[in-house]
Amino acid sequence: MWLRRIFLVTGWLVGLALLAFVLARNLVVTSDLRAFMPPPRNADQKLLLEQIGEGPASRLLLLEVAPEQATFEQTAELSRGLVQALHGDAHFTRVMNGEGNLAELDPALLPYRYLLSPTLDTHRFDADFLRDELQQRIEDLASPAAGMLKPWLARDPTLETLKLAQRWTPAKAPVLRDGVWAAPDGGALLLVETAAPAFDPAAQGEVVETLRAKFRALPGSENANLEISGPGYFSVLVNANTRREAEWLSGIGTAAFALLLLVAYRHPGALLSAALPIASGALAGIAATTWVFGPVHGITLAFGFTLLGVAQEYPLRLLSHRRAGVGARESLLGVWPLLRLAIASACIAYLAFFASGVSGLQQLAMFTIAGLIVAGFATRSLLPAVLPVRFRDVAESPWLERLRVRLDAVPRLRLVSSGALPWALLALACVALVLAPKPFWQNDLAALTPVPAKLLQREGELRSALGAPDVRYLLVLEANDADGVLALSERISPQVEKWIAGKLVDDVELPSRYLPSVATQAARQAELPDRATLQATLDAAAADTEFQAELFAPFVDDVEKARGLPPLTPKAFAATPLGARLDAMLAARGGRALGLGTLSGVHDPVALADAVAQLGNGVRLIDLKAASESLVADYRARIGIALLVALVLLAVTVAVAFRDLVRAWHVIAPMSLATLLVLAVLRAGGVSLSLFHLVALTLAAGLGLHYALFFERRVDDAAEARRTLHATLICVISAVLVFGLLATSQVPVLRAIGLTVALGVAFHFCLSTIMARNSQGCSLDTQKRG
Repeated sequence: MWLRRIFLVTGWLVGLALLAFVLARNLVVTSDLRAFMPPPRNADQKLLLEQIGEGPASRLLLLEVAPEQATFEQTAELSRGLVQALHGDAHFTRVMNGEGNLAELDPALLPYRYLLSPTLDTHRFDADFLRDELQQRIEDLASPAAGMLKPWLARDPTLETLKLAQRWTPAKAPVLRDGVWAAPDGGALLLVETAAPAFDPAAQGEVVETLRAKFRALPGSENANLEISGPGYFSVLVNANTRREAEWLSGIGTAAFALLLLVAYRHPGALLSAALPIASGALAGIAATTWVFGPVHGITLAFGFTLLGVAQEYPLRLLSHRRAGVGARESLLGVWPLLRLAIASACIAYLAFFASGVSGLQQLAMFTIAGLIVAGFATRSLLPAVLPVRFRDVAESPWLERLRVRLDAVPRLRLVSSGALPWALLALACVALVLAPKPFWQNDLAALTPVPAKLLQREGELRSALGAPDVRYLLVLEANDADGVLALSERISPQVEKWIAGKLVDDVELPSRYLPSVATQAARQAELPDRATLQATLDAAAADTEFQAELFAPFVDDVEKARGLPPLTPKAFAATPLGARLDAMLAARGGRALGLGTLSGVHDPVALADAVAQLGNGVRLIDLKAASESLVADYRARIGIALLVALVLLAVTVAVAFRDLVRAWHVIAPMSLATLLVLAVLRAGGVSLSLFHLVALTLAAGLGLHYALFFERRVDDAAEARRTLHATLICVISAVLVFGLLATSQVPVLRAIGLTVALGVAFHFCLSTIMARNSQGCSLDTQKRG
């Protein structure tokens, strides 16, 4: 017999190992946090989801080369070295440190500078203009910038390329010192734009590692420190902190759970017996999610294992309910109907996640439901065959009988009777909910971030010092096509300049800053003189200077080329180093084109909104924070309705299973009241509820349903009552232990789930003990029969 058990256990483990091997080779884990955000209900919400990860402001990383033992001259050299090292790296679309980069245009596109620069809007290439420019170049050649200008002088004596570089640099740039941006604390500042979305922690992790590796490779970097901030860096930090805390707390919880099983069952085989069904369920959940959805989100895996904690009760019920002289399978038959009902009820509860319309939560539902079903099947069909024949009947424990007797002394109060306690608790919960000090719901997504306040404050300081765009406000331009957006951008530019002059905002970055409309390019092109006219004008202008007119032959060639160039479109502009920047500012939506203008230093949002409204149709200001709050509110309403539907289905399922409305009420009532009490305690403690609290309440309700079902179970003797009490106590203690540890986490999401479930389990157990019709304290007449 023991050989058969060893063979079965070995086969089971080998099967799990093979499945794990196959999954490990085929599993694709994604990390885009937007998968757990609700589907948009309006245009602003849709734009919000795009901008959270893909928007130009969210892709920016703010850097400072902070001196530790280095002088500013050394940090400035490190800044220049880092820009050089990152040039051409596919991780970055833009790297700026204040130096005028005259190579932002591809050499083949350099003649387009006359169509892109605004010079020809107000000047002509006549003798007076060219003479003034050449005189200025003579002065420039006597300045420290001579080394930078000499290679470009012959081809670009009017410095259109430099003007474009300056135009494409943030308007509110930091102070220049030694040619680079200087921080108030003596460091050197840089601004980089990443190719990866901000809310892709894996890709942003590569970006951060690339930055640090490139910086460490620079000579003298050991005397300075590279400080990184911004949304992308925070996504990496959040991901790492959450994973680290989850792994650490889960490790402690697993060790404590294992110790609890050893104390409760006094046999090391109990660990394997409890682990096999849960491991089977977890692998089945991953397999089902991969089969249905393909790539699996990392949060699905993390939270899925947490929610699958309900399944730990299945093998524990079997271990605690084994009876002396009776086989494991026969012992299980006595509790299987209720266990089956508990599994079905939990699956119904998680079906609510499918109704959310959120792919991340739908993955979570698939993972959990498949895992619970397989864990239940493994407990029912496989586990009895591998359990050892010799075991200790927990009903023989003297302490358990003493506890059962004490519980039997607790007055039995039925919700349908005149018992005062449930109604008193209900009244207190309602009062606490009404009088709670803070808002009921937490709509601010930023409040859920585990990023330390000190780092958020530092990010604000760096953003202000760099004049980087605000991630909250967005100016949206709408037209029939991309060129229409560029034309609209040009049309509102004079008004935008008035906003800046009036201190409503420090800077507005419009798409036309990078690429003018076709009409504007054509107008500038029409102002370019032909070769003969330009050469004659240049000869006249150079006659009064030290330059020889022949020196500027490349300049004449470029102007002649520019005269015949087709207009530069966004598609063609994409080939330039700044193409990705413009592409991030243009979007298509329902046959229309959108332009996205970023704002820096918004001082008066109300006045700014009024000013934008005066621009007329096609231009609007979006407050992404307000849009996110409305999105969360809509999301929460949909989840709440889905959970209410699940609760109704749950009640119907229990009523049908019991075929007795009163008994079904004794199961549903403590679960409902316990959920209300958890909400009351959280609110009385000043906690504003979030989506994660709703998810945790669902998990707690699933656990509480188990307790109520088994306390409502009819038993024939006190020994069986003790077994039920033993199983429930182990389940309750393990749940409070594991989720209580999560409640100590510094990560808001983990803390919300841990605290909510721990409170829920405690309330569910206590109320099920008091309110259940056949509570396993067991009545005195049942005790006598035992």
